[in-house]
Amino acid sequence: MAFEKICADSGTVLELDGLTADQVAERVAAGQTNDVPDRATRSVRDIVYANVFTRINAILGVLLVIVLATGSIIDGMFGLLIIANSGVGIIQELRAKRTLDKLAIVSRAKPVVRRDGVAVAMDPQEVVLDDIIEVGAGDQIVVDGVVVEAMSLDVDESLLTGEADPVRKSRDDQVLSGSFVASGSGWYRATKVGRDAYAAKLTDEASKFTLVHSELRSGIDKILKFITYLMVPAGLLIIYNQLFSSGQSLGPALSGMVAALVPMVPEGLVLMTSIAFAVGVVRLGRRQCLVQELPAIEGLARVDVVCADKTGTLTETGMRLSELRCATDEDVELSRSALAAMAASDPRPNASVLAIKEAFPDDPGWGAASADAPFSSAKKWSGQSYGDHGNWVLGAPDVLLDPGSDMARQAEEVGSSGLRVLLLGSCDVPVDNSGAPGRVTPRALVILEQRVRPEARDTLDYFASQNVTVKVISGDNAVSVGAVAGSLGLPGGDRPVDARELSSDPDALAETLEKSTTFGRVNPDQKREMVGALQSRGHTVAMTGDGVNDVLALKDADIGVSMGSGSPATRAVAQIVLLDNKFSTLPHVVGEGRRVIGNIERVSNLFLTKTVYSVLLAFLIGISGAMSQIMDVDALPYPFLPRHVTMAAWFTIGIPAFILSLAPNNERARSGFVPRVMRLAIPSGVIIGVTTFVSYLLAYAGPQQTDLQKVQAGTSALITLIMIALWVLAVVARPYTWWKLVLIFGSAAAYLILFALPATRQFFELDPTNVGATTSAVVCGLVGVVLVEIGWWVTGRVHGERRRLFASSADLPGVH
Repeated sequence: MAFEKICADSGTVLELDGLTADQVAERVAAGQTNDVPDRATRSVRDIVYANVFTRINAILGVLLVIVLATGSIIDGMFGLLIIANSGVGIIQELRAKRTLDKLAIVSRAKPVVRRDGVAVAMDPQEVVLDDIIEVGAGDQIVVDGVVVEAMSLDVDESLLTGEADPVRKSRDDQVLSGSFVASGSGWYRATKVGRDAYAAKLTDEASKFTLVHSELRSGIDKILKFITYLMVPAGLLIIYNQLFSSGQSLGPALSGMVAALVPMVPEGLVLMTSIAFAVGVVRLGRRQCLVQELPAIEGLARVDVVCADKTGTLTETGMRLSELRCATDEDVELSRSALAAMAASDPRPNASVLAIKEAFPDDPGWGAASADAPFSSAKKWSGQSYGDHGNWVLGAPDVLLDPGSDMARQAEEVGSSGLRVLLLGSCDVPVDNSGAPGRVTPRALVILEQRVRPEARDTLDYFASQNVTVKVISGDNAVSVGAVAGSLGLPGGDRPVDARELSSDPDALAETLEKSTTFGRVNPDQKREMVGALQSRGHTVAMTGDGVNDVLALKDADIGVSMGSGSPATRAVAQIVLLDNKFSTLPHVVGEGRRVIGNIERVSNLFLTKTVYSVLLAFLIGISGAMSQIMDVDALPYPFLPRHVTMAAWFTIGIPAFILSLAPNNERARSGFVPRVMRLAIPSGVIIGVTTFVSYLLAYAGPQQTDLQKVQAGTSALITLIMIALWVLAVVARPYTWWKLVLIFGSAAAYLILFALPATRQFFELDPTNVGATTSAVVCGLVGVVLVEIGWWVTGRVHGERRRLFASSADLPGVH
């Protein structure tokens, strides 16, 4: 069919055949192209800048300069944290950026553009002004345009206007990029491309690779701000004590000041968080999971309800014709011809029509349809009119048939076995008539076989073992959906609910959703309402889907998961896209999210305990210095050198935290991250700070102290600190597995070696040879260990944390 349209701005005559190669070249030369970036990932420069110029690196950099000014390069070892903090973050973000960019190329929508009379699928960037673009059900409008021809074209503009109902589009109507075709088909001419179109803004906003708001990151930021406030008075006290009260020369005084300030900064916490998030993104990318928004990593850890579509999720998208059951013998040949004609004339066949086309490949020669009614999830049928050959409809039997008819009972009986049943019928009015389908005469039941995904049962079993409830929500016949769910062993699958009978009252709907797991005949608006009802009961909901009818629910769910073979609409609004189309990949995705947030919570305890005891020790030393001024005696110098602080962090925090942050963890995350972490970190930090100070006082006792005695006193304080810090590590690592025990005992053995070898004692300026001082240090350490254990048991009983920790084993069944 030829169609001509005069461009108002250029006077160019365009045909439905599209632009010629010369016309495309002219527009490219004029810059009238859809030149938008594939993804709005951060540039390499931005990544480097963001990881190097941080608040923590600035603090450590200033302290490093002070230490190096004293000439003690060894005491500047903590400066390596600046390199590690920046380097690891840069490397992981670059790897994640590369993975995401590659996967985005695979998953992006490719519009079908007509040029020189040929329809060609191409990248959105290749579209130029005045291109003629074909669209059908599920296609994304990639640039703004004007409709030049439409066949029952309904466009979903909900992402732009919030209006859920599709808008019927006719010739000369405007379509905006960012909307999707709900049903029908047509062609439109590109009138705005590149950064002038909605698509550029939406793509830029939806696909940014940024660390956006999450409870985990906002909690860490809150903690860092609080620590900054504490560092100011503690730092001023220790600076005054070291420079004016201790009686030390400038070099040792500055070293002690830096040793006090460095451990107050939880630099490793930010590093471990960055590593965990980045590794999570890369791991998911290797499993063909496109992470569109990073909060999905944390959100997946909080999911307790998964709403799964049946078709394409629990069952494979492909189907085959199992049986054609005709109403009468005379209908057999007529039904075969009608099905063949309908399948041949459908420009965009779905899975059901493809199965029919495979079974009846010979076109009966009825010619082009005189009227067409594309399938939509709202009306549940499609149809074509063929003049003298009649008007034909194909759709859901429970919609087109009298419920009391014999054929309706047959359809329900067949559907209860898990097969997909469609009714082929003839009707008395053209299918594009406002009263269509009118009176329908049943001709045949088209029975299609859906293949259940072989991995579906194992996936449902995994979710059950992780206390995640699965709800099957489908637009198909409720009995058929229940048969599939029941065959997979889903609890309640044998008691499906017909969504047409659901109450519109939100509370009643939520109550039904709590009790039932399988729902059929769910329309798009109901899917959205179901997600909202579950969220109203405090559930964190993940929604999976692959069709246009899933878009609204995916958008409203806490986590939207789309199949890679799904419509561009679902892929655009989902936070996670399973490019391998495997439902069995979802447990890996959920497990990765739980690993990230669960492990960050564990290691946060270690880093914040160090911050608490460092701030408290600085306060105690500073206060003692002020009192010494009043008593007119030399104040206590800070007990540690910067190298001592670095050594103490190696095996109590640094290496263990890195290993724990990458370990398996299946615990579902909960809200209240900051209070939960501080319940262990504050008591433990206070115990370490006080006992270390007492140990130092006992070893430092006496009116005159030689340099040797000062070294021995500092060594005693260090022994006490390391003993209790190792026990905090042992508490955080619970419940124990063989590798965690190796980690704990290995860390303890490393410190024994450092204290035992003459070379390392000399390097770190350690002297444990004073039996009295060392004995008192060990006793103080044992007292601190007992107090930490008591504190952990008390807080565990009060807040239920002890039982939770023992229950959240890394060896729980499931996918790691």
